[in-house]
Amino acid sequence: MSYLQQNTDPRLPPLDPPVEPAPGGTKRPRRRGRRILLVCLLVFSLIGGGGLLAAGLYYRSVESDIERVDAFDGVPEAGRPQVVATDAMNLLILGSDSRDPEGTSGSRTDTIILAHLPKGRSSAQLISIPRDTWVAVPRSADGRNGGRDAKINAAYAWGGVPLMVQTVEKFTDVRVDHVMMIDFAGFKDIVDALGGIEVTAEKTFTSIHPPFRTFQKGKQQLDGEAALDYARQRKQFADGDFARIRHQQQVIKAILDKAASGGILSSPTRLNSFVKATSNSVSVDEGMSLLGMASDLRGLRGSNLNFMTSPTKGTGRKGSESVVLADQEKVATFYDAVRRDSVDEILAAGKKD
Repeated sequence: MSYLQQNTDPRLPPLDPPVEPAPGGTKRPRRRGRRILLVCLLVFSLIGGGGLLAAGLYYRSVESDIERVDAFDGVPEAGRPQVVATDAMNLLILGSDSRDPEGTSGSRTDTIILAHLPKGRSSAQLISIPRDTWVAVPRSADGRNGGRDAKINAAYAWGGVPLMVQTVEKFTDVRVDHVMMIDFAGFKDIVDALGGIEVTAEKTFTSIHPPFRTFQKGKQQLDGEAALDYARQRKQFADGDFARIRHQQQVIKAILDKAASGGILSSPTRLNSFVKATSNSVSVDEGMSLLGMASDLRGLRGSNLNFMTSPTKGTGRKGSESVVLADQEKVATFYDAVRRDSVDEILAAGKKD
């Protein structure tokens, strides 16, 4: 029986008694004028010299209006991993797709990425942790949930962003420095602002969502709606959610590549549309400096982003649930390289997996 046939509810395991929305997962009202981190990653990172200074003054002027989440509120310092490589940074990216046609709950994280930014910031390693990975989830701050093994994305449902930070740190033994939350449904407008993106499909397949578009094998141009549809597909693939992870990685890379080469910086109209398209899609933790982050990442391009998946043994079952089984031995070696900021070892381990 395939993973998809076994997995009747891939998003969340059965929850403990219903919980109230966690403080770390509750967002403040969005502010119309804020400009947020995804812009920095995809646009501001492309600006150099005088443009960097001018953009920096603009971003500083709206820093106080950026939507923030209390990502580390209540996370016990005593239980957190120690910092080993002081010049590296680890950014936890949590993605949801609030308009996914298959969505049944707003309290979930469809995408979990640990982005490792090494010393010098000449590259970035984006490590996807499958949302069904079976891990030890610490007990939530209110004591009502967690304290047992479960799918990793249950941590967000049970304790918001802080419990997700605790769970990822416990699983990887890597300290999380900052957190960014993305609504992937917002990618539609971002892609349209760029004039579309190019992806390469591994095979011809038809979407399971209306209007049931067909994606041809090979390179193709996608507008925003098609790109979002492409990033959601998994049931047509034998490896299920791993295919969805690949598709999301392709879309992220394609957006960055198009932003770097599509002339967006030379067109104030297109740049403004791009900035507006991101304004409702991202929030960041209380301590993140957008100006500092953007300056750090201004040299990144699709060519120096390395996408990989946390080491697994494939899928299996825990009771009635279909889950992803972590390869504990490889996990320990892999994340030890991340912790020590050994990029060559990270890449070598990623290729082996």
